[in-house]
Amino acid sequence: MTIHREGFATIAWTTIIFGVINLLSFYLVSFEQPVLCWIILALTLGLLIFIISFFRVPKRQLTADEKAIVAPADGKVVAIEEVQADEYFTDRRIQVSIFMSPLNVHVNRNPVSGEVVYSQYHKGKYLVAWHPKSSTENERHSVVYRKNGKEILVKQIAGALAKRIINYLKPGQEVKQAEEMGFIKFGSRVDLLLPLDAKINVKIGDKPKGGVTVMATW
Repeated sequence: MTIHREGFATIAWTTIIFGVINLLSFYLVSFEQPVLCWIILALTLGLLIFIISFFRVPKRQLTADEKAIVAPADGKVVAIEEVQADEYFTDRRIQVSIFMSPLNVHVNRNPVSGEVVYSQYHKGKYLVAWHPKSSTENERHSVVYRKNGKEILVKQIAGALAKRIINYLKPGQEVKQAEEMGFIKFGSRVDLLLPLDAKINVKIGDKPKGGVTVMATW
């Protein structure tokens, strides 16, 4: 396991705050209220461990399959439905939504290899990520991949806690399946908009792993 580069600054600041709080606690509290001092240590250590864990990048055997559309994120499948596309596409699509809790790995990965033909950031609200309107009203970043004449769209969607969406892709860029495409900090959602003829391999409630689980084939 490694730590994602997006977490270096956050972890550094959290470590400094952890140190300052516990030094102050030791010098000001420990002699009169040692139990309180230990409680402060436990709480701040738990927060530091959580922050480090949030930016973890576990080692995995990533999927490489020309016919597969792999999970762009870890999380839980919360929606599989046919929808009218509201961005880039004008036709109907199958939307598969993955909710990412703060405990999930938050690296986002390319579901397919191919060309990036669209990459657009949108300002928006911060509704809870499982809210039905979060897909269209929340802050988000949309990417369209083209492969063998077919296209799919991936939306990185901010949630109530996620305040920063990071995306590394630019139009015209050639990318490989399961490589990093971005990162979302602190709870969020990722939507896949697939062609209607895609064969869905997951169901609501499944817990896919980014870059590993085959969400669909085409």
